[in-house]
Amino acid sequence: MLLVIDVGNTSTAFGVFDNDNLISTFNFKTNKNSDAEQFSLNLLKVCSENGIDTTLINASIISSVVPELKVIIAKTLEDVTGSEPIEISHTSKTNISILYDNPGEVGADRIVNAVAAYSLFEKSTIVVDFGTATTFDCISEEGEYLGGVIAPGIKISSDALTQNASKLPSINIEKPRNIIGKNTVESMKAGIFYGYVSLVNGLLGYLKKSMKTNPEVISTGGFSKIISDESEMIKHCDEHLTLKGLQILFKLNG
Repeated sequence: MLLVIDVGNTSTAFGVFDNDNLISTFNFKTNKNSDAEQFSLNLLKVCSENGIDTTLINASIISSVVPELKVIIAKTLEDVTGSEPIEISHTSKTNISILYDNPGEVGADRIVNAVAAYSLFEKSTIVVDFGTATTFDCISEEGEYLGGVIAPGIKISSDALTQNASKLPSINIEKPRNIIGKNTVESMKAGIFYGYVSLVNGLLGYLKKSMKTNPEVISTGGFSKIISDESEMIKHCDEHLTLKGLQILFKLNG
């Protein structure tokens, strides 16, 4: 079995593949101060809780935007699987070409998402990933990674509003009952939710115009479903797109 790991700034997502089948997914909060023993214990714990026999996992692949954890995770995965993990970067074998000014600046997760999306649609595509930051990645008809947009994530946008306005409380990010709020919390929910939907739709409009094609738009990440359900611009949503991309990349690099 194959273990795939996507290390983000906020959370670390895991997937277990049995051949081409994604049989389990789980995650835990990313702790940049974690040591190898703690990470290993967390991994074994969540595998056990999800019914995964780690003795059957014989390979792994990782994308990470947290350099501090690189050595720790690599050592843990080697201990668990008996082999060195594959680490994705701009030098990995892919089905796309990266046209960024400096390909080394492209986050591993963005490369993985682009690979997954182009494998899925085989045409021009925009991937919207709702993570700590919200990223928009553009792939051409010919499989060229054109670049994209990085915007503040919806959660840090909400947190910034609360932290910088003394009388505003913390809120859950969800679609409000009405866009015209009748109290402070409802007004904040409306501003964050509909404001973010508008940001997403607006940027997608600009990107489509710039690409001069009719790209498929697919979303992924923690807040992908609630935003995608409201956005007329997003036609596809796959919360496990990054994990699936890692499995594709394992086949290309394994």
